[in-house]
Amino acid sequence: MQDAVERPPDGGPPPQQRGADPHRWARGWRRTALATGMLVYPSVTALGVAQYSSGAAAAAGFAIAGAFAVTYVLAGGAVVRRDRSRLWLFHGVMVVLFLAELPFARNLAFYLWAVITAFTALMLRRRIGLIVLAGALPPLIVPWAVRPWHTGPDLLTALMVVFTTMTVYAYAEMAGANAELLEARAEVARLASEAERARIARDLHDLLGHSLTVITVKSGLARRLAESGSARSVEEITAVEELSRQALTDVRAAVSGYRQVSLAGELARGREVLRAAGVAADLPTATEMVDPAHQELFGWVVREGLTNVVRHARATRCTVTLSPAGVEILDDGVGSTASCGNGLAGLRERVEAAGGGVEAGPVRPHGWRLKVTVGTAEGART
Repeated sequence: MQDAVERPPDGGPPPQQRGADPHRWARGWRRTALATGMLVYPSVTALGVAQYSSGAAAAAGFAIAGAFAVTYVLAGGAVVRRDRSRLWLFHGVMVVLFLAELPFARNLAFYLWAVITAFTALMLRRRIGLIVLAGALPPLIVPWAVRPWHTGPDLLTALMVVFTTMTVYAYAEMAGANAELLEARAEVARLASEAERARIARDLHDLLGHSLTVITVKSGLARRLAESGSARSVEEITAVEELSRQALTDVRAAVSGYRQVSLAGELARGREVLRAAGVAADLPTATEMVDPAHQELFGWVVREGLTNVVRHARATRCTVTLSPAGVEILDDGVGSTASCGNGLAGLRERVEAAGGGVEAGPVRPHGWRLKVTVGTAEGART
């Protein structure tokens, strides 16, 4: 994996709907909260200055802690701008400020060291093991080596440095994985769109090829008959008109069909989306058992259900079960007791208009189930 400057965790194309931003773990208030939370560490160091220093020494220690906080903010800005040269410059300044703070805050100055170590882990993720080891050693060695401090190895501070670094590293890995997932989803959508355009072009070619060929031949015949003054030219022109109308009707029917939702198409697309989201998909490959009158409706159910699984469930497995008059979508995610959103409400209206019913809710021990039945007593009661 590339470092934080070469491959920022919040890269990738923006989603189409901001309300359901898949980048929520890689950008926005969560990233800001994590970065701002690190400013607590210079504050703890300032408490060490107040404990171990007084007078002019305390003033110098407070100034160094404040300068460190400002430098940290500037370094964060360099990460956002991907300015590698300034980033390393600010990193070096933070190291110098940490060393300068040691005489004033003593072992509590290592909270600044924790910030530096975590920052280094973001820039050089491939060397995380070496960085964690290098970060843990100073709190163990320096308090023992500096005799005026009258302390031994500071194990608790070393653990604080390790866990802080690992937490920041884990966040960066998670953000990077989300960026890769979003890129995969975008690629799946692009390939599906290209395949659909190719299929439409191929089918329209097959649909119009014969009709246009016949129209061309009959038009040429009508022209020759008209030139010779034959009354048959009117019959041929009439036939051309009828063929043109039929071809137009066929094209409209074909385009209308592509705008409709099909159960088989939604299952195929859903399988790709679940795979891209890292969810194991147990989806049927055949839809013949479903009543043809319910195929389009069940396609809408599958689309809405799988969309909710990808967006909200945080599931590892999703199963779709079909029957002649029903479809069930079950996942092993977190479930929810929240009120239904607009998508599920719209689906419920669509199902009720078809004389069916919807069951949606959490299941034990964990997960969520969406079940739709139509044309049965059970469906009428739900």
